[in-house]
Amino acid sequence: MTTTLARRRTVGDVVVGVLLIVAAMVMFGDVVLATVVSTLLLGWTALVSGAVLVARTLLRMRSGASWTLTLGGVVLVVLGLYVIRNPGIGALTLTLVAGSLFLTSGLIRMASAWASPELRGLLVVSGLVSLGLGVFVLLNLTTATLGLLGTLLAIQTLIEGVTLVAVGRPRRGGTPRGAEPR
Repeated sequence: MTTTLARRRTVGDVVVGVLLIVAAMVMFGDVVLATVVSTLLLGWTALVSGAVLVARTLLRMRSGASWTLTLGGVVLVVLGLYVIRNPGIGALTLTLVAGSLFLTSGLIRMASAWASPELRGLLVVSGLVSLGLGVFVLLNLTTATLGLLGTLLAIQTLIEGVTLVAVGRPRRGGTPRGAEPR
């Protein structure tokens, strides 16, 4: 028996989508604040996740819990504390990682364009855009740190909101549009 997923839009989807669009507009209004809030949220998430992981593995030590899980939890706690105490350095580090990922994905797309002749043009263009973004972020690290994470978060929130309003969420069951029931 296979389960089908169909996209159906409900009133709840539209309401949440509109709220996400409004939140994205607020984030676009102050991307520096969105960067700081997202960095602090990431720090607190790492801290709480690490503490829960350490507590969980210590409580299950007799049942064969791994010491590597405990070590991973400790690393998350330290990372979370560091980011919470130094949100500017946390944002700088995340921006450096984002710039490196843009640069790397651009290079990989451009290199893989030669292996796929039918998609070569699209891969080269998207690779050049990613490469350009990576170079821009890495060469303007101080400026990019202030707004990049907030801007990326606002763009992602806007896309999620528009998607919810336009097509809703995937749900189990139902017949997809254009498909005949069996």
